Parts: sequence; C-alpha cells; structure tokens
Amino acid sequence: MKRRNKSFYFEDYTESKILEKEVYFNIVKVSYSRITFLSFIFLSLVLICSIKMIYLSLSSDKFFYAQNVKNNFLKNRRDIVDRNGTVLATDVNLYDVGVRPKLLKDIEKKNLLIKLGLLFPDLDLEILKKKLNKNNFFWLGKRLTPQEKDQLWLIGNKAFEFNSRPSRIYPQRNLFSHILGQTDDINDGISGIEKSFDKDLRNKKKIKTSLNLTLDSNLQYLIREELIKAQQDFQSIGSAAVLMNVNNGEILSLISLPDYDLNQRISLESESYTNKITLGVYELGSVFKTFTIAAGLENKLINPNTIFSNLENSITCDKYTISEHDKLPKTLNTEQILIRSSNIGAVRIAQKVGVEKYRTFLNSLDLLNVINFDLDEIGTPLPFKWGKCKLATTSYGHGITTTPLQLARAYAILSNGGYKIEPSLLQKKTIPAQKKEQIISEKTSNEINLMLRKVVSLNEGTANFANIEGYEVAGKTGTALKYNSKEKLNTFVSIFPASRPLYVLLVMLDEPKPAPNFVYEFPPSEKFPNGYKHKGENRNTSGWNAVVVAGKIIEKIGPILAINNLQASNNF
Repeated sequence: MKRRNKSFYFEDYTESKILEKEVYFNIVKVSYSRITFLSFIFLSLVLICSIKMIYLSLSSDKFFYAQNVKNNFLKNRRDIVDRNGTVLATDVNLYDVGVRPKLLKDIEKKNLLIKLGLLFPDLDLEILKKKLNKNNFFWLGKRLTPQEKDQLWLIGNKAFEFNSRPSRIYPQRNLFSHILGQTDDINDGISGIEKSFDKDLRNKKKIKTSLNLTLDSNLQYLIREELIKAQQDFQSIGSAAVLMNVNNGEILSLISLPDYDLNQRISLESESYTNKITLGVYELGSVFKTFTIAAGLENKLINPNTIFSNLENSITCDKYTISEHDKLPKTLNTEQILIRSSNIGAVRIAQKVGVEKYRTFLNSLDLLNVINFDLDEIGTPLPFKWGKCKLATTSYGHGITTTPLQLARAYAILSNGGYKIEPSLLQKKTIPAQKKEQIISEKTSNEINLMLRKVVSLNEGTANFANIEGYEVAGKTGTALKYNSKEKLNTFVSIFPASRPLYVLLVMLDEPKPAPNFVYEFPPSEKFPNGYKHKGENRNTSGWNAVVVAGKIIEKIGPILAINNLQASNNF
C-alpha cells in the first residue's frame, strides 16, 4: 500500500508586511483615543452649560445683574443709610441708549418700531417715527436699568449706541425726598444732603463706608402715612412733621408733603414742594404762648399760680384789635392761661416781661435768626421792629415768624432741662451732659412740662385728642391765618413722655378744611375701656385737626420708640 505523505506550507512574512500591520493597529488605537477624548470634552461642555443654565434659572435677576455690574463698576459717591443701615441712596451702573437712524434702511426702521412697540408699550411711536426719519442721532432713553438695557440689546439693532455711567438711585423713592435731595447728570449734588455733603460723599478714601443719618425709615414711613391720611380727612394742600430727640437734637423723621420720587429727576417749580420744616417761614400762632410764659418764669416775674384778674375779652393796640378765640373766665392764673390758650392773658404776661427781656429770651432759643443745619435749604425768620404793640402780638404768636424746625428745637430745649441742642441729620458722638450749655433753668423746664401736660390731659385744655394713654403726651396748639389770606396754618407741638421728656413731635397742616363728617375713634383707655367715637365738627382749629393727627402718629410710633408701657406720674 502506497503511503501518502502530508505536506505543510508555511508562508513567510516579510519584514515590510509586519511593519504595515503594526502601523495599522496603532492608527486604530490612536483613533479610538481621540474619539474618547473628544467625547469627554463634548460631554464636559454640555455638563457645564447645563449647570450654568440651572444656576441662572434659580438665581434672581437682581443677583445676576449685581454680579456682572461689580466686575466693572466703581462708585463715585458713598452710600447714604439711615440709623438702622437701610440704604437711602447708592450708586449703580445705568445706561443711556441712543439711536443713529442713518445706519438703518426704511424697512429696518419699520421693524424697529414694531419691536420697540411690543417691548415698551408706553413709548410714543409717532414721535419716535419722526425722529427716525429726521434726526441724525437721538437718545431713546436715559438712566435705563441693566434689565431695560438688555431688552434693547437683544433686539440686535446696529443703530443702537449704549453708554454706561455710574448714577445715583434712591430705593425709598419719595420717602426722604426733601432730605436727601438730588444729583445732576454728572452725579454732583444739587440739593439736600447730596449737596450739603457733596465733598464728603465724593471722598475716595471713604468710598467703601456709608454716610450714616439719624433718620429711621420705619418711623418716617408711619408718620408719612398718617400725614397722607390727614390730607384726605381734612383736605389740606400740604402738611409736615418732624420728630426729634430732645436730649441730643437727632432728627428721627422729617417729612414735608407734597413730596416727589427722587429717581424721576424732575424739575420742581411749584412752591408747594418747599421743605416746610426747614425752609418754610411762618407765623405759627399760639405755640408762642409757651415762650411768653417761660420768659416770665425764667425772669421770676410770675409763677404757675400767679393770678391775672379782670381779663378783657378784647383790647386794642394802635390799629390792632386783640381778642379771645372763645369766651373765657375773667380771672385766670398763669397755668390756666396756657391750658385755655388765652390771648389776652399772654399779652398781660408779656407786658410784665417787657420788650428787652422777651426779645433776649427768644434770641436765647435762636427763634429769630437763621440757624446752622445739615441742609442748605434753611429759612430766615422775617425781621421786624420791636415796640409795645409788637410785644403784644408776638406774645401769642402773631406778627412774628420762624421755621417749624426752630420751633421744635425751642420746645426740645424747654423740655430737656434747659440744655442747648443743635438739630442734626448726621449721626455724631453724643455730647456728655456736663459739657452741654444750660440756657434755661431746670425749674422753669419742669414747670413748663407740667403745664403742657395739662393742656393735653385736662378737659379744658386745647389738645385732648392727643391724650393717648400710656404716652404722657404734653404739648401746645397753634392756629394762625396765612399772610394775606383767610386760610389757616395749624400746628401742634408735642413733648412725650412728659415726666421724662425724650421726644418732640411737631405736626403742621397747611390750609386744612372743616371736617364735619370725620369721626375720630379714641383707642381704649382707663376712662373708656372700649374706646369711643367723636363725631366731626365744623371747627377748623389745630385742636381739632393737627392734634388728632399727632395723637394717631404717637400711637403708631410709640411701640417702635419703646415707650408704650410708660406709666404716668401722679404729678401729670
């Protein structure tokens, strides 16, 4: 049998083929690595974008814009804050947006008008159309917020021109308009605190620190709300109030109505926008009787129980006739003259004091001269020639003018033991009591406080509506005719708590009207546990309207001032 041999064929690989195979596998390996790397990069970018989108969707607009503004924003002026750190004025980046119509074709102008009309419905498109067709350049808007600027930017129009600049804004809007004032287009102060402290607010060394005011935003808001309600109730054309610490002169609130939104940057032509507290100069009426009596006490010519007999119902002096506002008893003592607000009684006391001593006393309280203050808007009392008839009329607050700020300051000095203070809007170091100048005796101060308390607490007093239980309110009313007018200016100056005076509150209503349909609801008290209602009257005196408003204000702000649980002394 023939045996068949199996044969094997071995193919030898040449060196070149081996190399080719190795290169092929290396290329494949590198390709996979590159794909993996690129995939990683792509997925990382997707992840980052997703995280950013989630972050922005959860973040507030204010925070987002604030973060972007901080990167390229430098303040020109320091912040202004109240005593609690609430921001009243600050710098932000705002934008001016201009348009260059020559860069647009007719169809583009039409499209732009459509888009602007959709985004900003308040725009006057007819005026805008004329500007687009005639002007080479015009400002579409100034002082726009970052959000408003971005709305325009997203339109993507080549004709828009954006300019950013630091601008002043006022988060509280109307609340402090007469105090803070405004800045101009280049951020220079032109009124109020912005003007008075312009250099200090621009100090680059202090730019990170705020200018701290004595004001309290909470008190300011509550008092303003009551004044607005009063204008509705008594139809006054304006009103004002100031709240001051009697011991150091710090002003906690200062309001003058009408006011205005500081962010609108409008030009104010009407005199109604005058700061009535600091710049307004007025005859303020019977509130001056307190000074007449204090002058008599200080010069030891009278005491609270000095009797004045045979008081006439009216007297004449030269061409003037002086009469009582109501029928009063023929015999009154000093205390009763103030409580019942007797004009003739005040004249008799002033005659005892005499011209020189009375003028000296008023000058010691800085009632007749312009005073230094933190605002440039300060009024100057009108000068007059002293004489016997002028002494008579000034004794009850007629024929003599001053500013409400000076009046409040004088009452603060009378109530705080006779120590001189300077009204201030700027927080300063407290002056120790031993270094204060005492210009009125403590005895006179105590006697005046006791009388002023009775003006409010006794039935025959002229300020019963301010007798809010637990606050020991003391004060004096003043009703005066405006110059060459039959309209009235009604004022009430209150001190509280009377047994340990801390605050003076002045309330003034400009041209209030009788309110026969107004009903005043008295809060519950020891005398009236369920409270009671007093129907409106045809009277138009301070004791009916300004006193009502002051009582409501004290009731609202008392808890903030932490004196609502104060118990009255037996002497009051």
